[in-house]
Amino acid sequence: MVPEENKYDVIVVGAGHAGCEAALASSRIGVRTLLLNLYLDNMALMACNPSIGGPAKGHLTREIDALGGEQGKAADASTLHIRWLNTSKGPAVRALRAQCDLYDYHHHYKITCEKTPLLELRQEEVVDLWVEDGKIRGVRTNIGSVYEAKAVILTTGTYLGGKVHIGLTNFASGPLGQIPATKLTQSLRNVGLEVGRLKTGTTPRIHRDTVDFKGLMKQESDREPLCFSHWGEKRVYEGYACYLTRSNERTHEIIRRNLDRSPLFTGAIEGVGPRYCPSIEDKVVKFPDKDSHMVFLEPVSRDSVEIYMQNFTTSLPFDAQVEMVRSLPGCEKAWIMRPGYAIEYDYVPPTQLYPWLETKKIRGLFCAGQINGTSGYEEAGAQGIIAGINAALLVKGEEMVVLDRSQAYIGVLIDDLVTKGTNEPYRMLTSRCEFRLLLRHDNADIRLSHIGRKLGLIDDERWAVLTKRWKAMEEERERLEKTRIYPSEKVNEVLKEAGSSPLDEPILACELLKRPEITWEIINKIVPSDKSLEKEVIDRVSLEIKYDGYIKRQLKQVERMKNMEKVKIPEDMDYDQVPGLLNESRQKLKKIKPQNLAQASRVSGVTPADIQILWIEIEKRRRKRRQEDGDQAVS
Repeated sequence: MVPEENKYDVIVVGAGHAGCEAALASSRIGVRTLLLNLYLDNMALMACNPSIGGPAKGHLTREIDALGGEQGKAADASTLHIRWLNTSKGPAVRALRAQCDLYDYHHHYKITCEKTPLLELRQEEVVDLWVEDGKIRGVRTNIGSVYEAKAVILTTGTYLGGKVHIGLTNFASGPLGQIPATKLTQSLRNVGLEVGRLKTGTTPRIHRDTVDFKGLMKQESDREPLCFSHWGEKRVYEGYACYLTRSNERTHEIIRRNLDRSPLFTGAIEGVGPRYCPSIEDKVVKFPDKDSHMVFLEPVSRDSVEIYMQNFTTSLPFDAQVEMVRSLPGCEKAWIMRPGYAIEYDYVPPTQLYPWLETKKIRGLFCAGQINGTSGYEEAGAQGIIAGINAALLVKGEEMVVLDRSQAYIGVLIDDLVTKGTNEPYRMLTSRCEFRLLLRHDNADIRLSHIGRKLGLIDDERWAVLTKRWKAMEEERERLEKTRIYPSEKVNEVLKEAGSSPLDEPILACELLKRPEITWEIINKIVPSDKSLEKEVIDRVSLEIKYDGYIKRQLKQVERMKNMEKVKIPEDMDYDQVPGLLNESRQKLKKIKPQNLAQASRVSGVTPADIQILWIEIEKRRRKRRQEDGDQAVS
């Protein structure tokens, strides 16, 4: 018999980036939530690089924030250094990246979770799932506690079956020497879930005072006030620069000489590593003609002397790491405080999940973060908030939230995972998103905040900030669309100064703004606004107008996709009875169980011909059902 105090609506297992977002979302929606973690002092641990953002990843953080999540606020509360990336490549891939104080980031999440109503935190290891009749009932822990819940969310990160490799030495461990979770994997297998093995890694941390920064390229924060959250205070950051050094032929020779002691190249590691964040030894082996690789030296905290070596992930033996580090310019006398390592961990192949992140086998059991085969704090947080939302909605008997590919990078991320699966740590990239001009960093609020508002994750005060901003944008766009600019000596002089051709007939301000060389500031010099507008409003209105034609083209592509999404695949579809399907397609469709034709078309190996066959079969069934209904009505 479970005591009443041990009964919850939702239980979250693991308090990393996914777990914290899941627990906060669930409790804020109004259901009693328990967050269980191996060690409460490592909540939202930045075990790899203490940074948030970058292309696609920064988009995810903005979307988490727009839904009412916490990651953007945690990043703003801990930022040391922040920059725009991809500024020369256009608005679709432009994104923020912040170097954070890992202690402040963790502290923000921990205090926020501790102070959130309906959310309780406990330090215990979950060792077993309590499942009855295909439905989750609760969990059991290492100290004999039994907790009951209507929904359970697994966010175990790299702790599940964690094993660290440094050279040919390996030992059970979570990241950065943390305690691993050693018993839950068997429980997952016992309830019928497939479990796989993946690998990731991290770099050596070196002592700041042993680095000679004088000859290195210095990278300061942007001088523009910046922040991640839609409700954050934009600031300029100083005093915590990053520095660029490079590997060289000596570094590469040291690596090649020690490959026989590498767990990656001797078969000691079973798990597959991340393709888009390879180790330095991987780079040297796979790109033998490249004579150097960039290495960024980045601060980890205001009060720490540790320096993170971005792009220098390694699992070679410690003595080799010392040689490698000291071969880099500026690091000739560097002292390694923490060695780099590889870590293997267990994951649940994500094709076993529905698009709302609930497992197909066990009702009420959700998975989010690295347990789903992803890599990165942003990917974890994005899945966490969706799992937390849907677990709470399941408890309340309401419809699940599923974001589609045209609505959010989160939608792309989850659709890729549940439809295609992954056999390596999945990282979000802008190239994975076919509608990236619609899913920009700047417009996450317009795309998603209405969902957060409806769920109760965005309060009146924050909603008022958004609606005021949207109104200002709407009014300014309307002004530019209605204001006509007439040719005159003064106007043409302004245009000449901007390197633009003169006017010989009237033109709408919005049409003039579409010229590449014309900015809002130039338009405002010709036809001044009578209102004081914040820079974000100006930038967003300008972008929408300049890219109007491209945006309309992508909207048409979205409409075509949505037409395919309207063709639902019956839950009882027997693919073995559909003639003409390729055998590979038949097997994958049976495993994935796509919900509509659009999702089926994205399953790896399913051909356009298979989709056409499936469409015809669905239409046949629909006509047969309509005929049967008609016959019954006549009788």
